Order: sequence, then C-alpha cells, then structure tokens
Amino acid sequence: MDTFVTVSQIALGLSALLAVARAVKGPAIVDRIVAVDLILLLLAAGVGAEAARSGSQIYSAIAIVVALIAFVGTVLVARFVEWRDVE
Repeated sequence: MDTFVTVSQIALGLSALLAVARAVKGPAIVDRIVAVDLILLLLAAGVGAEAARSGSQIYSAIAIVVALIAFVGTVLVARFVEWRDVE
C-alpha cells in the first residue's frame, strides 16, 4: 500500500508541475483559472492519498476543505470573468 501511495503522490506532483507551467504560460485567464483549479484538486488528491496511507481522519478533512475552496474559488473567478466580459 505504501509503495502505491508513494507512486501516486509522485504522479500527482508531476501533474501539478505541468499545471503550474500552464498557469504561468497560459495565454488566457481561463487557462490560468483551470490550471489553478487543477493544482488545488491535485493537492486534495495527494492529501487524500496520505489519508489512505496513514489512516488519520484529519487528512480527509483537509482534503475536503481544499476541494471545497477550489470549487468555490473557481466559481467566483468564473463569475467575475463572465461579468467582466459582459460590460
């Protein structure tokens, strides 16, 4: 189980690095929004994997909070972008 979680966390880390590159390079703000949302969801997945490894419930709570913050932040920024494009 530990080996699988370690490999999963390494893959999530590499994916996060690619998402950071997209967030920095992204030509449009929508690309950056999606990249930051992906980074936060990958972070939540990594914390969830650590919760599976350690069996601690605090990691599960942290993963849920990070995922909710990612969702709410993405919705707020998307509404702002939509509002900005209308006027």
